[in-house]
Amino acid sequence: MALHVLLVHGMARTPLSLRRLAGELRDTGYGVHVVGYVAALESVDRIATRLHSRLEQLAQRDEPYVVLGHSLGGILLRLALARSPALPRLPQHLIMLAPPNQSPRLARRFRGYWPYRAINGEAGQLLADPGFYGALPAVQVPYTIIAGTGGSRGQWSPFGNELNDGIVAVSETACAPDDVVIEIPVWHTYMMNDPRVRGIIQDLLERAAS
Repeated sequence: MALHVLLVHGMARTPLSLRRLAGELRDTGYGVHVVGYVAALESVDRIATRLHSRLEQLAQRDEPYVVLGHSLGGILLRLALARSPALPRLPQHLIMLAPPNQSPRLARRFRGYWPYRAINGEAGQLLADPGFYGALPAVQVPYTIIAGTGGSRGQWSPFGNELNDGIVAVSETACAPDDVVIEIPVWHTYMMNDPRVRGIIQDLLERAAS
């Protein structure tokens, strides 16, 4: 049976950001499905509802599937996987690339600026809201977190000396205190194109397919 992979892009990005990864996965033989959204125009609830419908379609197949989200895409997948009605079959694995699983400091810093609000919509505001994270459902499937460490550090960095990818700190990617996060020296925006990241994804999919 073929393994299917559902991909969800990050905030202020489009499905084109996942084009290279999607093409490589198709060439490997996986069934690839990409879900797009526009954070500036859509509510998080609406996006999660549509994503849940796509997950239901995959879950009704007699084939295994894996879900992968970049940045906000990982949070949207967490919301969609926990929505009612319960999925008839959960994914084999959830892969999150640089997910803001903790409220990111940059979202809190820029939430009041109109360009940030205009580009990122409701989602950008929720990322800065501790209440949103307090209500975020726990992950009920095996998951892997890949975080970037290519961001600047030091006196002039908003992250101080913390490891980061320029947008999200490594510490902000963990779902739970005991999570083991895979660290790769890449930047946030294009990390899915890095051969090291793609290699890890391929390894995880091979295990899920076996």
